[in-house]
Amino acid sequence: MRVLVVSGIWPPDIGGPASHAPELAGFLCRRGHSVQVVTTAAAPPAQEAYDVAWVSRKLPAGVRHIGVVGAIYRRARRAEVVYATSMTRRTAIGAALARRPLVLKLTADEAYERERRSGRFSGDLDAFQRYRGGFRVRVLRVTRDLAVRRAVHVFTPSVYLRDLVLRWGIPAERVTVNPNPAPEVPQLPQREELRRELGMDGPTLAFAGRLMAAKALDVALQALQRVPGVSLVVVGDGPDRVTLERLTAELGLGMRVRFLGGRLRDDVLRTLSAADAALLSSRWENFPHLVVEALAVGTPVIATAVGGVPEVVRDGENGLLVPAGDPDALAAAIRRLVEDDELRGRLARAAAPSVAALAPERLLGQIEEELSRAVPE
Repeated sequence: MRVLVVSGIWPPDIGGPASHAPELAGFLCRRGHSVQVVTTAAAPPAQEAYDVAWVSRKLPAGVRHIGVVGAIYRRARRAEVVYATSMTRRTAIGAALARRPLVLKLTADEAYERERRSGRFSGDLDAFQRYRGGFRVRVLRVTRDLAVRRAVHVFTPSVYLRDLVLRWGIPAERVTVNPNPAPEVPQLPQREELRRELGMDGPTLAFAGRLMAAKALDVALQALQRVPGVSLVVVGDGPDRVTLERLTAELGLGMRVRFLGGRLRDDVLRTLSAADAALLSSRWENFPHLVVEALAVGTPVIATAVGGVPEVVRDGENGLLVPAGDPDALAAAIRRLVEDDELRGRLARAAAPSVAALAPERLLGQIEEELSRAVPE
């Protein structure tokens, strides 16, 4: 089978698609399939056992979008099926021009994401579904729905997002929940050795992901200010990094918060393994890789109870859940975890077993089967 994989971000970027797309591409290669990739990047990505074509993010938006469609079209003509985990509209156009079947893994409502990024809408994802908006919103929704309906099959990482997609008019038999796999954890040093290596001294939390509005790291920083003696390590980059660094200084957090920038996935796992807990303060989420990665290495999670997060983080079992947008509640959860050794130990012991069912071979194999079914006979 010849597969084209499309992802808007790619390592060393941090984020769901940048974890999932390389994992799937590598899996398909090991299974004997021919794989090509189209992505966007700020600099040439590392080449793999398969071809990774990229379009520069430094190009103006319109030029970049046309370039992506063209790259997808040219490579889709050499493929039998196209799989996309982001850039849904552009992939649908490129696949349609090349007359190739499309399989999607939706990780978000792209109409909502665009309105949030533009500052035109400040509510959460559920509120956006009830929001009428103006002409721009109607166009975003219509083009979103057309792109998704073009797919022969749609995967969502969570039941929460599947229910949302069904409300867009996609037939239920074409939408399957496929959670983000737990990573294959490499051999890691002992936790205390990792902490020394990473310069972690005292109670330390870790975040890994795109630094953007949806992650609400401003709320995390406000919560951290309320809990003296606790530090935060931030792995990743994104449009909000400068703003967050400025807020860190304004809140007087100083050296308690370290911004490490982008890191490879193994480095992320090492950081999460060394931390006392992973911290997720998002305004909305689907089924975040951060949560699965942290639990897989035995680290409990403090997270907001939004989107698909409660499907994997169970309050008081493998982590603690709090309402979104509430720095006081988040601070209370942080304080509770770092001050209660028995609780922290119990949550940590339950972490890895709680994601044992999310084996990559099973979940990526499910995608492989659907890709095979999509290839015309």
